[in-house]
Amino acid sequence: MEEISPKRSELKKSCVNCGAELFYAPGTVELKCRYCGHAETITPSENGFEELELKSYLSEMGGQSHSEEITMIHCKNCGANQHIGEHYKSLHCIYCSMPLIVEDTFKDDWIIPGAILPFQIDQKKAFQIFKNWVKKLWFAPNKLKKASLDPQNTKGLYSPYWTFDANLFATYTGQRGTYYYVTRTVGSGKNRRTVTERRTSWTPASGTISGFIDDTLTKASKQHSGIIPKKIAKWDLKSLKPFDSSFLAGFITEKYTISLNDGHLESEKEAQKIADRWVRRDIGGDTQRVSSIDMKLIDETFKHILLPVYISAYIFKGKRYNFFVNGQTGALSGKRPYSFWKIFFFIFFIIIAISIIILILQ
Repeated sequence: MEEISPKRSELKKSCVNCGAELFYAPGTVELKCRYCGHAETITPSENGFEELELKSYLSEMGGQSHSEEITMIHCKNCGANQHIGEHYKSLHCIYCSMPLIVEDTFKDDWIIPGAILPFQIDQKKAFQIFKNWVKKLWFAPNKLKKASLDPQNTKGLYSPYWTFDANLFATYTGQRGTYYYVTRTVGSGKNRRTVTERRTSWTPASGTISGFIDDTLTKASKQHSGIIPKKIAKWDLKSLKPFDSSFLAGFITEKYTISLNDGHLESEKEAQKIADRWVRRDIGGDTQRVSSIDMKLIDETFKHILLPVYISAYIFKGKRYNFFVNGQTGALSGKRPYSFWKIFFFIFFIIIAISIIILILQ
């Protein structure tokens, strides 16, 4: 399989000492040789992050610029499209672990990533996190525990996301609510008592708000299953680095399947939520009613970014289970199978134990 085109990205590098391929070492800014230990520093780009103008990219001409051709391989089982370099010898889908067929490779264009969040924990650490988690699972099938003994089942993936920046302007109308309290007497006779009630005084409110929205994050990939859970999809984007293909060495890269336009629509929904929060803050008072918000986004830019995650796939009784480890924080999430027979015998022995205790007491 071919590496990313050298239009913007570097070809794979070889060790100057032994000729072996260099791989990115998570948590560093170095490429390292796994045979002799030689290391080379990844030189950061002097251009910084590449923020691209959104409007021009949503036009046909814009979509043809700042892009390059890469070789992808399609998984017929789950539909994932992934880029796997020559160094990656195990041709199995990272999402469903099914074998990939070399004949299913195809050429495709992608918008060159503007930034990347390099892996901060290595495969051994991610595997150990997964292994420790499996050990603590009650009623887990023995096959799952055996699968957790093989580190090859845990693979590193750079997952694609869109980020959007914009200046937000909005005018609004609504009402400001101020709490006040009244005391009144209820009941009669012995049941007569005094109660304090909270009430709200409403006054009209209107105005304008403005501000900069930075790095609104939306996912750029959606598979039939195996979607990265929200629980671990939290990265510190302040640690983003300008894109350099050297960070991809040794890992799988997934191409976005959610278009830039669809990603932008999702970011607009988030911008509406941000505008609502800003409006309520501007109205002030104890509570607010928002009647209307006329929002505009200008000077919109975007980045295609790659974020790190480790994935382990496991099939139990024909059903696939994915486990995810955040490649920056080490947070883990996943759905696990249960062993029917382990649960059955556990309940059976509890019933036997209770029966014995009753007989002894009698």
